[in-house]
Amino acid sequence: MRKMILATPLAMLFAGCFATQSDVQVLQSDIRTLRGEQLAADSARKIQMDRALASMRTANDSLDALSTRLTRFRSDMTSSMSSVQQQLLQVQELTGQSQRRIQEVRASLEERQSATAPPDSTGAPATPGPNALFQVAREQMMQGSNAAARQAFQDLITKYPKSDVAPDAAFYIAETYAAENNTAAADSVYARVASQYAGSPRAATAIYKRGVAAQAAGNGDKARDLFNQLIKKYPRSDEAALARDRIKTIK
Repeated sequence: MRKMILATPLAMLFAGCFATQSDVQVLQSDIRTLRGEQLAADSARKIQMDRALASMRTANDSLDALSTRLTRFRSDMTSSMSSVQQQLLQVQELTGQSQRRIQEVRASLEERQSATAPPDSTGAPATPGPNALFQVAREQMMQGSNAAARQAFQDLITKYPKSDVAPDAAFYIAETYAAENNTAAADSVYARVASQYAGSPRAATAIYKRGVAAQAAGNGDKARDLFNQLIKKYPRSDEAALARDRIKTIK
């Protein structure tokens, strides 16, 4: 009887050991399953990260390419605008040369007519024509005699106010002041040219000159107003094209 009593606890002890080993096996199985699932999840996340990184690299490459194209486009536009401005200036120069040549021919004809014309009632020789006076004034200006040129241009305007070269004479009066760095006087005469000879090509040039001088003096607001005025009044002029570019540089 005593042996049976001792056997019972031993049996129960062994049974408890067997249950614990089974639980351990189940636990080990669960751990292996969890590890497998974790590895699978990690692998999936790695694939997602790799795809995300690849997408980011692609986007960065696209942005870099777009930035490069934009920089190249800006450079090309700047170069093109500079070329256009240069061409406009060349056209203006050629046009000015042609106009000077025409005026020289007209001045020569006026001198011939004056030489062959009979003297007036007082016996004084005939007065030179507007183109002849203009030619004399221009020669004075080319020689650097701004005061003499200015007086000659003013004489022309006084004697022949309706002449087709009167706007040019008024414009060059402003130019003589500008050559002497008398910006206030130049600005005043340029303004008078734009107002008094609004139908002349010199009006657009005069406004543009005022705008350039104001910008050079650091008066951006005045320069912008003048350039906008020029663009509004003479939108198809060469000076308007130059003014549009100038406005972009005003800070």
